[in-house]
Amino acid sequence: MFRRGVHHAGSGVVCYLASRLLKPAAMTARIPASALLQETKSTCPYCGVGCGVIIEHQAGVIRGVRGDPQHPANFGRLCTKGTTLHLTAHGAARVLKPEVRFNRNMPRTAASWNTALDYLSSEFARIITAHGPDSVAFYISGQLMTEDYYVFNKLAKGLIGTNNVDTNSRLCMSSAVAGYKQTLGADAPPACYEDIGLANCLFIAGSNTAYAHPILFRRIEDAKAAKPDMKIIVVDPRRTDTTSIADLHLAILPGTDIALYNAMLNVMLWENLVDQNWITAHTDGFEALKLAVRDCTPVWAARVCGVAEADIVQAARWFAGVGPDADKRCKPTLSLYCQGLNQSSHGTHNNAALINLHLACAQIGKPGAGPLSLTGQPNAMGGREVGGLANLLSAHRELANPTHRAEVARLWGIDAVPSKPGKTAVELFNALKSGEIKAVWIACTNPAQSMPDTHQVRAALDAAQLVVVQDAFGNTDTVPYADVLLPASTWGEKEGTVTNSERRITRVNSAVPPPGRARHDWKIVVDFARRLARDLKCPEHLFPYESVEEIFNEHRESTRGRDLDITGLSYAKLMAEGPL
Repeated sequence: MFRRGVHHAGSGVVCYLASRLLKPAAMTARIPASALLQETKSTCPYCGVGCGVIIEHQAGVIRGVRGDPQHPANFGRLCTKGTTLHLTAHGAARVLKPEVRFNRNMPRTAASWNTALDYLSSEFARIITAHGPDSVAFYISGQLMTEDYYVFNKLAKGLIGTNNVDTNSRLCMSSAVAGYKQTLGADAPPACYEDIGLANCLFIAGSNTAYAHPILFRRIEDAKAAKPDMKIIVVDPRRTDTTSIADLHLAILPGTDIALYNAMLNVMLWENLVDQNWITAHTDGFEALKLAVRDCTPVWAARVCGVAEADIVQAARWFAGVGPDADKRCKPTLSLYCQGLNQSSHGTHNNAALINLHLACAQIGKPGAGPLSLTGQPNAMGGREVGGLANLLSAHRELANPTHRAEVARLWGIDAVPSKPGKTAVELFNALKSGEIKAVWIACTNPAQSMPDTHQVRAALDAAQLVVVQDAFGNTDTVPYADVLLPASTWGEKEGTVTNSERRITRVNSAVPPPGRARHDWKIVVDFARRLARDLKCPEHLFPYESVEEIFNEHRESTRGRDLDITGLSYAKLMAEGPL
């Protein structure tokens, strides 16, 4: 007989006997744990879709992975990256123990955690005492858990007193953040994946969704099949896999997005497709916007953008909700957009111009309608929620707002949060090269390969007095610059929460323990912070955490009364009800 499906709801783990026929005499015997194939729910660590996965593991080794049919982001589907996740868990390049070099002329050698963290604490304390809090910086990652992000943020802004903490999400999502804030007042994407099936028009801009967010594209294909009358507009200079599904492909010249959107608004105004009552009730500044787009005619935009005038007019009508019957307006439009808009010298304006179209024709705040920015990393959204950027604080608070700083200071039990803005990603490495910043702590990212100007970044790492790299793998381009290398856990081992593009929070469970002496990122930060507090002779109450759940609970409390109030959530609720 086979034993199947013994589910432990509270632990997120399902245990199986690995297809093994039992003899009658053994049927009542205790099955050794090593014989069980266990299953643990987690998420995929690649893109911002946030697919749920079920990790199959046995005796501390990941054996396989499949999609979680109960996860509302993917309902069991996985792309090719997701289906091969288990193959990445056995990398030979894993960092298994701390390594330290005490001067640049020496190679790094293995060290204990106590030796490595004591050395780092004394060095950071020395540099901070000699040069001030802004002489150190932290560069972190959208692949960290929200709880990891939170303690890094608190370490910098709460204990050390510097806002020099930024993230690789700056490179891809800062334009989306600023665009939402400029137009809607908050970095709060107002749509969700369910809207794809409810929309009458999908407007996909600057995103090869089929390639970059493939499981989301499957939902688009399903929606189109279920509703053949749905109109899909794709704005992209290239012909991509995504354009193959388009009813209208606007192959604009690179950098002309704003001209296109302003011309579409011009058409909406000319043909009375805007919702003036909604504009009056819910927006400010529309008269100035009308004036700005007055001369942005489709004829003008056709020359600027390199697309047909008739296509611009058609796109405007579909976006505004005009169906086959011109009297039936305001059918819902959902826009999906990504790095083609964001990674631009005017990326914030690209975002704002698109969102203005939603506001002008009331394509927001109803099923199937709204601007939905697609995040590139699995937890870039979670980092935004805890204020893991040089100009933000927890729960969408503004660093420049003294009331917001005072609220965070009260929550953390400190006198004040520093008011001086921190260095953003590029500024951070420029300051490292000039000597303004002496020490940098890099976690879960590879700036020597991924920053815009890698020659500048590598020169900065060479110039630094102290470089700390906290990573799971030792073969990245940044690792050779590390004076201290700290082994961290990775996918399948990590624990905490992540937030996907639609702001759905998923509880991530550890399937297997980290190998060797590797530790969870949050544990490394907490252990270091306690030592640094002693060396700086600061109060030691800031980092009392003994579990990742305690960090989540504090993060949750920081959101009370804010626009992203999650005080109704808990680990227990997320485990019982699934992603929310």
